[in-house]
Parts: sequence; structure tokens; C-alpha cells
Amino acid sequence: MKAKTYSISDLSKEFAITTRTIRFYEQQGLLAPSRQGQTRIYSEKDRVRLMLTLRGKRLGFSLAETRELFDMYDSTREGDEKQLEYMLNILARKRADMEQQLKDIENLQRELASAEERCLSALSEVRKREKAQRAAS
Repeated sequence: MKAKTYSISDLSKEFAITTRTIRFYEQQGLLAPSRQGQTRIYSEKDRVRLMLTLRGKRLGFSLAETRELFDMYDSTREGDEKQLEYMLNILARKRADMEQQLKDIENLQRELASAEERCLSALSEVRKREKAQRAAS
């Protein structure tokens, strides 16, 4: 049975990204397609790596972190424990960063609500004064 392969346009369509993005990930060492002349031929492994790279990007992983994880996975099966520990450390850092961002957002929301209250109060006072001035005229 022949292994399934993909063209750059197949992957571009499947993941809704540009072919330029795929070539960039290749330049960064995340994908390693074979070639038939000038045509890139992507394997199932490349497809999975692309999917994981995009998922990692959404989770805030740098391309260097993603490449390091791939390199550990490729090196040996002995790297599994090291890879998992590394991944857990990255996830803990990402979680802490996100928790801090949530706190920052909550603080900003409180500050915005307070500023909005002050503006509404000031606007109400301005309207009262203008109404009183019109009534006095």
C-alpha cells in the first residue's frame, strides 16, 4: 500500500493557510518534504507536524519550542520522558502567563467600568447645567 502524500496546495487548503506559511515552516526546519523536481511532496508525518505546529502556535508556543519538541521526538524513544517533562514545563509557563493575562484583563475591565461611570456622571452633570441654563434664558 502506497503512503498518502500531499501537495503544498492540499495542505494549504486543509489548514486554511498560505503556501508561503508552509514554505516558511519548512525553512524553519519543522517540515521536511521530499521533492520531485521543483514539486514538494509532503508525507503524513509532515501533515501531522504542520497540524501540531499550528496548534502549538494557537497555544502560544514559539516555533523554536515546537522545533525542539520535534527534535526530541525524532532523536530516540529515550527522549519521551524528557520530551514530556519539557512539554509540561512549557504548559505550566503558558498557563501562568494566561492566568496573569486574565488578571490583567479583569483589572482593565474594572478600570474601564470606573472610567465609564465617571464619564456618565460628568455627562449627566453637563446636561443638567445646560438644561438649567436654557431654562434660565
